[in-house]
Amino acid sequence: MTAAALDRRRFLAGTAACLAAGIAGAKTPAAPALPSLGAWTSLDKAALLAASGYGFVEEEVDRFLLPDKPDAAFEAARAAARAAPIPVRTLVRLLPPSLQSVGPDTAHDGIVTFCETVFARARRAGVETVVFGSPRSRRIPEGFPRATAQAQLIDLCKRLGPIAQAHGVILALEPLNHTETNFINRVSEGGAIVRAVGHPSVGLVADLFHMRMEDEGPASLIENGPLIRHVQIAEKQGRRAPGVAGEDFSAYFEALRSIGYARRLSVECLWSDIAQEAPVATRTIRAQYPAAAGKAARG
Repeated sequence: MTAAALDRRRFLAGTAACLAAGIAGAKTPAAPALPSLGAWTSLDKAALLAASGYGFVEEEVDRFLLPDKPDAAFEAARAAARAAPIPVRTLVRLLPPSLQSVGPDTAHDGIVTFCETVFARARRAGVETVVFGSPRSRRIPEGFPRATAQAQLIDLCKRLGPIAQAHGVILALEPLNHTETNFINRVSEGGAIVRAVGHPSVGLVADLFHMRMEDEGPASLIENGPLIRHVQIAEKQGRRAPGVAGEDFSAYFEALRSIGYARRLSVECLWSDIAQEAPVATRTIRAQYPAAAGKAARG
């Protein structure tokens, strides 16, 4: 065989190998990395979280944004957040019980005014997602038509979506288990509401604790994947941090991986000893999450 013929054969073999690799890569896309990990606690625990491998703090609307306080009070809280080693990126506990979302005594105008302040301050503080759980605000009074309550909540979220969008934040509706509220207990129910709202700034939370309390399997994550904007986690037993009782979340994590979820994942649990449990939770999540690697990034 001549040198020219040998070179041609090598070229063709190399080209075939590259094409085969490209086809294989197209059929099997790389799994997304572990979502950015955070934890629900107060901002003063930010250094502890950072040392335990977390990338953000999940704070509370009232405690962090101080929506009922003058702007000067909020600016002091924002300055403290800027000095923290990791940022506040998500907020929970949106509405007080006095602002009713559904029922005969709704306060939608008051909620809109309240949320204008919340979303504006959230944006200034670098918050990305405001979780709409608020179980007592959305509890359906006895005898009140469920269909009417559903229509009320959809109308409210349709009003809040454009305000959230104007401030560059996401309003994420959180299904809560039946021991906390009697309305929107499953991800599938929350997904139906979010679809009816149909606004890009109104999304869905998938809390694995509430899902397991409702015996809702990982399939709901796949069915509602395009709507999910935030994920939370705690063990079903006592709502403890992952790793305390040793519960297995791998099936839910695999579902998140399969939909390409790459947003944020926060540990929202009842801390017994956060200094001890926070690092256990990160190790547990990393051990169970597919393709988990590296430390959580700041931001």
